[in-house]
Amino acid sequence: MGIYAKRPAKMIGQLVGDGFVVLWAIGWAIVAIFVHRVIEVLATPARETARTAMRLAENFREAAAEAAKVPVAGEQMRRPLDAAAGTLGSLIDSANDQVVSIERLALIVGWLVFLIPVATVVAFWLPRRIRFYRQAHASQVFLDSLADLDLFALRAMAAQPLYVLAEISDDPVQAWRSGDREVINKLAEVELKRNGLQLPATLRAVSDEASIR
Repeated sequence: MGIYAKRPAKMIGQLVGDGFVVLWAIGWAIVAIFVHRVIEVLATPARETARTAMRLAENFREAAAEAAKVPVAGEQMRRPLDAAAGTLGSLIDSANDQVVSIERLALIVGWLVFLIPVATVVAFWLPRRIRFYRQAHASQVFLDSLADLDLFALRAMAAQPLYVLAEISDDPVQAWRSGDREVINKLAEVELKRNGLQLPATLRAVSDEASIR
């Protein structure tokens, strides 16, 4: 038993549902990437500030190195340049911290934008698909003899609405007890349809022959 029903109508519905979930996830992934990039743009000024400050700090360090070469007064001339380079170093660190914070925010918001709507849909879709697979797989195990149709007919009487049963027989319980093969087959067919299963060809032939008798 696969993950899809063997009846075309039900299988098409499942394919449409699965396709919707995939497209839903892809669509929100695109939105999440867009939001992530939009927020990351906010880090551009801080990133440019850090780059500019790094260039200036390097220029001050080079100027300090040149000033140090001046005889006698070199060390005194170097101190303010070194101090300016140190101040720019603090500015660089602050700008880089802002960039990291904004990038982290962009990552978190991007994932939330993707996960919240996708997880909401999957929370409704996945349990139904798992339930169908387990039910259909378990039902398939019993489709190996004509007597198994009695079990499916019994389940139909327990699970199907009364108006569905009334369309099959005025007294489906009595028909099941008396072994009315035609009614039992119809009840079993209703239950198999609910599970997305089809009666095997060999078993169907035996069932039709029993109904004729």
